[in-house]
Amino acid sequence: MTAPPVKIGNFMLSHWDYDCASTPGGLSSTNNEPWKYQDPGKYYLRTSMNEPCSTYIDDFEYEYVTCGSVIKLLNTRHNVRLHSHDIKYGSGSGQQSVTAVGDTTDKNSYWQVKGKQDTQCSRGSPVKCGSTIRLMHVATRRNLHSHLFQSPLSHNQEVSCFGEDGEGDTGDNWVVVCSTQLWRRNEGVRLKHVGTEKFLTVTGDVYGRPIHGQKEVCAHSTASQNNNWKSMEGIYVKPIEETK
Repeated sequence: MTAPPVKIGNFMLSHWDYDCASTPGGLSSTNNEPWKYQDPGKYYLRTSMNEPCSTYIDDFEYEYVTCGSVIKLLNTRHNVRLHSHDIKYGSGSGQQSVTAVGDTTDKNSYWQVKGKQDTQCSRGSPVKCGSTIRLMHVATRRNLHSHLFQSPLSHNQEVSCFGEDGEGDTGDNWVVVCSTQLWRRNEGVRLKHVGTEKFLTVTGDVYGRPIHGQKEVCAHSTASQNNNWKSMEGIYVKPIEETK
């Protein structure tokens, strides 16, 4: 069956197709009413009939960033969140622009953690340091991407969103660089572009119209505080077996 959109907090889930209504504590629906939460704080969904149900955790009880989670990423140096929108660059690639914003509530700052190009990651599994992932912009379903174009303001390497319906190319692959075994939510990480070996960076340069006040995001060869990121608000996923 196809589930209707599910609102969790201020976030609307609309891309998960099968419900786990038979799961104790799961979601249920009657008479086409909105889905009801039987167990506050725990939300059970799955993406196909061949996958186990997963639990979406909407608070801070789980310490890892996991495959399938929908998160916001904070640049700790500039106190801004990674952001995109259906506005294209006027130079360079002309692809969908990626910026950083100070607004903590903007729905266009959600990203879903996925496996690298042509690879499925196990939903709910913690992301290992040194592993390769993709980040899909939830609102437009395009992937965080980089390539050999210049960024508009600093003339570093451009970062864009690319692809359609979550499918792009190998330029969407990023390595998670962190100092522990697993990506922990309370620790900073760097995201290193696989194809060019440059880090996802906020320069501090600020755009004018039509995205006035938003900061430039680019890729830079040097590791610094400008490319330190921390996972923040979001819906974190772990296998249902771990919730027992």
